[in-house]
Amino acid sequence: MNLHQAIVEFTTWFILGYFILLNGGYLLLNLLSIASLRRREQERILDDLPQAYSGLEPPISLLVPAYNEEATIAASVRSMLQLAYSELEIIVINDGSKDSTLQVLQEEFDLQPFPEAYRIQLETKPVNGIYRSTRYPNLRVIDKVNGGKADSLNAGINASRYPLFCGVDADSILQRDSLQRVVKPFLNDATVVATGGTVRVANGCEVSGGFLTRVGLPNNIWALFQVVEYLRAFLFGRLGWSTVNGMLIISGAFGLFRKEVVIEAGGYRPKTIGEDMELVVRMHRLLRARRQPYRIEFVPDPVCWTEAPEDVATLRNQRIRWQRGLSESLSANWGLMFSRNGGAPGWAAFPFMLLFEWMGPMVELGGYIFMVVAFAFGWISWQAFAVFLFVAIGLGILLSASGLLLEEMSFHIYPEPRHLGMLALIVLLENFGYRQINSWWRLVGLYRWATEGEASWGAMTRKGNWQRKV
Repeated sequence: MNLHQAIVEFTTWFILGYFILLNGGYLLLNLLSIASLRRREQERILDDLPQAYSGLEPPISLLVPAYNEEATIAASVRSMLQLAYSELEIIVINDGSKDSTLQVLQEEFDLQPFPEAYRIQLETKPVNGIYRSTRYPNLRVIDKVNGGKADSLNAGINASRYPLFCGVDADSILQRDSLQRVVKPFLNDATVVATGGTVRVANGCEVSGGFLTRVGLPNNIWALFQVVEYLRAFLFGRLGWSTVNGMLIISGAFGLFRKEVVIEAGGYRPKTIGEDMELVVRMHRLLRARRQPYRIEFVPDPVCWTEAPEDVATLRNQRIRWQRGLSESLSANWGLMFSRNGGAPGWAAFPFMLLFEWMGPMVELGGYIFMVVAFAFGWISWQAFAVFLFVAIGLGILLSASGLLLEEMSFHIYPEPRHLGMLALIVLLENFGYRQINSWWRLVGLYRWATEGEASWGAMTRKGNWQRKV
């Protein structure tokens, strides 16, 4: 065997092994998710009974960062005021908006300056003033100098009064019982420090007064791809890691945290794009280092809906930012990986993220290019190429199909047969182009993280149809 043949054979086996480990890891997470959902089925029987407040639910501070949201902020706040929960305060943080966001809030909710004590536990940009609604005693607004989403959340934590806080995107759609669902792990286990809920794609759904009234599917092909993608990511990605207390990501669109622990960890890091993931990874690292018992759990019940981008440019920018955020979160917390007390987060979840999410774009795209070229030039047999297609595309279809199956078995959110038929078709189609394009965008994000400095989230084009008054 000459050197060329040896290199080709080694590379072929490396690529096949990588794809087998990648998809095998996700299949294992799928099995863990199935076991977890079966246990939860018994608990869900109680959800059908009339819900009543016990008086034991811990009060929650809802933190809503807002920057240039004059067109949507009023409707968003009105929808949050209707959430079903025993004790709740809403704190809107106007992050130096250049439009009329603050003026809209003042007019809609009769805001008046409120000279309350503002305890600085986390350093933030200066606060210009605090306002309180004369119509809704549990609504306050912080007006501050622009500092970004992470800085806004830190300011909201400083002003919050309750032991738990929930960060919510201003354009998210929360179900009325969402807080009741996401707080349950805190009631069942005193060591829980954070929970995250499922996020679904709202495109194609009907929304009235800030609440989802009918589930539907989008007509846009890019949004349809993301419906399946979200099912796969949440239902067996995060749920699987949650079963072993190894979940490293809580979506910034909807996550509940124990305030005391977040302050001890230093709050959100302003100079990062993925402030939500970075905080969770840092909490794992610090709590593991001091051997403090804790749990970070995932709540699979659909509790939050968000609008997915429908144009290629916006979707591309989103995925580039996500990859940069992942890179920042991992690089800032290397100490968690293989640490003495790392447990599942340090010995399983972190290496998995590093090998298959962080390095994935390079190996996946390189693998596709190499195998196609090698087959075209006759360097590998058709049998080897067929095996590659099976492990790279066939198992990918199996993973997406399993996510759809878990959804149908557990939640049945899409009741119409035509919805399931369309999603089944998307499960097949996404593996022939969409996932490969995503890998390219992620590779661009990885490159920009390695070569550029700090970056901001930037703007995302949204329709925001649910924000209309009714």
